[in-house]
Amino acid sequence: MSDTTHTHAASQWFIPVAAALAGETGRPSVTGLHGSTAGLALTTLLHPQSGKLGNRSWLIVTGSDEAAERLFDDLHFFHDLIGLPAAPLALFPRWETLPYEGSAPHVSLIARRMNALHHIRTAPQTCLVTSIAALMQRLLPVTAFTSTTLQFKLGGTIEREALTGGLLRLGYRRVSVVEIPGEFSIRGGIVDIFSTAYVDPLRAEFLGETVDSLRLFDPATQKSTAKLDRAMILPAREYLRAETSPDALVAIPADAEWRAPDLYPDMDTLFDYFTEQPVLVLNQPAALEGACADLWSKIDDGYLRHADRETVVPYPSPERLFLSWPELMEHTNGWPTLALEPLTASDASWSPVQDFPAQTPSSAGLGARGMPFSQTLAIMDRLREECRVVLVARSRGQVDRLLALLREHDVPAMEWTTGAWTSSGKTKAPFYVLHGDLSSGFLAPDLRLAILTEEELFAKGARHKPQAKSKAATFLSSLEDLNVGDYVVHVQHGIAKYQGLKRLSVQDFDSDYLILEFAGGDKLYVPLERLDHVQRYSGAEGHAPRLERLGGTSWAKTTARVKKDIEEMAHELVDLYANRELVTRHAYGFDSTMYHEFEAAFEYEETADQLKAIEDITHDMESSKPMDRLVCGDVGYGKTEVAMRAAFKAVEANRQVAVLVPTTLLAHQHYDNFTERFAPFPARVALLSRFQSPKEAKAILKDVATGDVDVIIGTHRLIQKDVVFRDLGLVIIDEEQWFGVKHKERLKQLRTQVDVLTLTATPIPRTLQMAMASVRDLSIIETPPAGRLSIRTQVVRSSDKLIREAILRELGRGGQVYFVHNRVETMEKTGAWLQQLVPDARIVMAHGQMNAKPLEAVMLKFFHREADVLIASAIIQSGIDVPHANTIFVNR
Repeated sequence: MSDTTHTHAASQWFIPVAAALAGETGRPSVTGLHGSTAGLALTTLLHPQSGKLGNRSWLIVTGSDEAAERLFDDLHFFHDLIGLPAAPLALFPRWETLPYEGSAPHVSLIARRMNALHHIRTAPQTCLVTSIAALMQRLLPVTAFTSTTLQFKLGGTIEREALTGGLLRLGYRRVSVVEIPGEFSIRGGIVDIFSTAYVDPLRAEFLGETVDSLRLFDPATQKSTAKLDRAMILPAREYLRAETSPDALVAIPADAEWRAPDLYPDMDTLFDYFTEQPVLVLNQPAALEGACADLWSKIDDGYLRHADRETVVPYPSPERLFLSWPELMEHTNGWPTLALEPLTASDASWSPVQDFPAQTPSSAGLGARGMPFSQTLAIMDRLREECRVVLVARSRGQVDRLLALLREHDVPAMEWTTGAWTSSGKTKAPFYVLHGDLSSGFLAPDLRLAILTEEELFAKGARHKPQAKSKAATFLSSLEDLNVGDYVVHVQHGIAKYQGLKRLSVQDFDSDYLILEFAGGDKLYVPLERLDHVQRYSGAEGHAPRLERLGGTSWAKTTARVKKDIEEMAHELVDLYANRELVTRHAYGFDSTMYHEFEAAFEYEETADQLKAIEDITHDMESSKPMDRLVCGDVGYGKTEVAMRAAFKAVEANRQVAVLVPTTLLAHQHYDNFTERFAPFPARVALLSRFQSPKEAKAILKDVATGDVDVIIGTHRLIQKDVVFRDLGLVIIDEEQWFGVKHKERLKQLRTQVDVLTLTATPIPRTLQMAMASVRDLSIIETPPAGRLSIRTQVVRSSDKLIREAILRELGRGGQVYFVHNRVETMEKTGAWLQQLVPDARIVMAHGQMNAKPLEAVMLKFFHREADVLIASAIIQSGIDVPHANTIFVNR
């Protein structure tokens, strides 16, 4: 069977649809689309064999940005699978800000939007995927967009002042060092621009006004990643002033995008950017119309809230910024239009209607939570009698892992490559494993094709794509948020105030210097090449340190005293860790088939940092020396999964695992996570907490002592003397700094006996110092979750309107809100005030003076999204992960 046999078979189903679209004689609809089959159907129609349709541009509209991104990835997958030429695909997202919010859209979203607009203006036969919300937005006039784009050409000339002005008009900010899109810097003949057109920043070197060199570079290492003959600078804001504007060189205000119609009375739409009339695809038209109506309601609410403000210049009306559903339909009247439906056509106006012969994997029994992998294999083997079975993995490592796992189960499997399909004859074909990004699988017996993703194989939630490792330069990691007036420490001279950067000429050499102000107003100029001599001051918050005097002796005395304390601490630790070096244990075995099943069932794709931490821990456990490793990473960065891998390895070796956490709430969260991950495997997870009755606790302790419990999770109760383990092999400590002195003494004793894995987001100085000195091994997870945008922090005066709008903004996008109020005596009053501001919000309160069970009930209610706003004291800082809480107020 050839590579495109399945595609040809699929294309037979769409002959009536293709004919109706090509002849513009009907409004066809494809129904019965499950999972990623919409991507397969559209790719089939986009195929060159579809005649006229293969040479048309396409505009595909979905109900949300998330749905648009899934469909975009599916189109890429099938495009590559079929082997079509370079995919003419583009994705156009919406702004993440709510209507009339008054803040600028995130620059990463602006970059994606600008690239998409440039793509459909310059690339023929573009297939653009977008959401209804993005389609509703009116855009910059096409002429303004195309005329303001800057071009660099090797050997060309650019007047420096004109370049600076052009970048400012495009919305770029001038900085000393470029780090994120939308920034530029000029240092002599070197111009660095982080253009929204590229993943890496651009460096242009000039000889006079002639462009002598063009290259992209890594901002962390400053090394070149690509040399260019030409370069393009796309806008960094969607508000572009004319060169003749009196404020052309003034910074663009944060709310400028909401005022664009005042600058451009005749705004364009996304339709206007196409150079030819595209084929329009509506994913569930009735749902799109409903989503459009809901968005208009939010737009009107935002405009009315803005009208209530005491604003000097009012915003343009909604009609000048957005399109309504009737206007969208008017713009596309007469276009060839296709409807996609999961069930049946939304109304009788769609004709012809073609049903796609596909089923969900669950119809065959796949994807059930807790299903053993052996049972999944049995179902897949039955599918193999009728279909070619393709297994899709989202990373190269997962492809190798899946192939190894199948072979360990004696299942024939091979990696898919071009030409891999072979005629089956009377024998079953092997499973094909393919590297790709597919939202979900499907079964299509009529096409003799079954495609399954990891979600169906291992019964887990949708896997998230990995996030590229941050490229922020290491030497800037502690100064990246430094502001004038912040305290810093110079290694030789002590504590000073940072007063900014200044460019000085010393011996005919221009260089940038940090200005450090010491006591008495004395200033020290530190060249950037000696930046490693300066670090941010990290003392107690709310306490202003005393500045040192240049040339004084107090700093030397302070460092001598600290040195003595460190030596005493070191002597204390020497005995402990010297004894530990003498202790040996039986090494854990190499990874088993069951371990491979466990790691393959992880519902996310591991980041590079996670994989490195897992590799480090595996190496530790397979040696004869007890492990003592510290894993550092922010909340939500994947430390728990790293710990679970270690726990599973210990349980497989018939050793018990104790997971020690500082709060009962965190214990419950870990218990839920461990229970779900270990469910398909022969391991028992138990929880020991203060909320259990004495009888329940006694029964659990008995099972721990007999070895019937493999993983026990709890607070400091686990390290009391009455807790006896049959064979404790691993202790996992989450946020050790929250435990008291007595608890830490007990933990020190444990370290001489068993493997210890410590997880923390904020290590205390002693713990971190021990790790940095190699007394304890260290793994760092610094790659953020996929799709996480940078945090916006604002210090403002308390305002009822501001707080109400911010809460409504978060709730409007399906999120939750923390409101930190650290005064228990006035918390009830604060709750009543917030409830009056936002009557529809579900508000709960939590603080440390509450009884245990009511406190747990409140926190679990918030965690399970049964409450919208949590008013809390500092109790929330204990590491509880609430993924939907994206906005936090700190009430001073």
